[in-house]
Amino acid sequence: MIIQRYEDSRKEEVCDVVLDVLLEHGFEYDRFKDADLEDLNNYYFTSGGTFFIGVAEDKVVGTAGVRKCTENLCEIRRIYLKEDFRGKGNGKKLFRTALDFAGKNCSGVMLKTDPTLKKAIDIYLKNGFTFMKEKNGQIYFEKKF
Repeated sequence: MIIQRYEDSRKEEVCDVVLDVLLEHGFEYDRFKDADLEDLNNYYFTSGGTFFIGVAEDKVVGTAGVRKCTENLCEIRRIYLKEDFRGKGNGKKLFRTALDFAGKNCSGVMLKTDPTLKKAIDIYLKNGFTFMKEKNGQIYFEKKF
């Protein structure tokens, strides 16, 4: 898998990956939580963030977004990977690419996840994130650079 910067020509593939992974974990599309999928450029790039895609055999197989919240704080979002590409370091590669971007562009980063996603939580903790709070069924983590 190679990591590339998102381009609009890949929007449908990105949405398919995200929605497939959500469904796999028992989550459904939510028009409010998933509104970023409607306009990835505006949501991520306009604020100074970015969105990466993992590509294998010319197909999108993974995603990773970084949204700038303020001048010095950003949020990592949309770390998703198709099932066939898990367990091979690809998810870590996507996550670390997003984390590297965040570290170069902000002094702190946050993320949130569902408490049932234990592997994701383990990766966050191993990469220096600390627990912030639990709110509305989500766990929030932060990391300072």
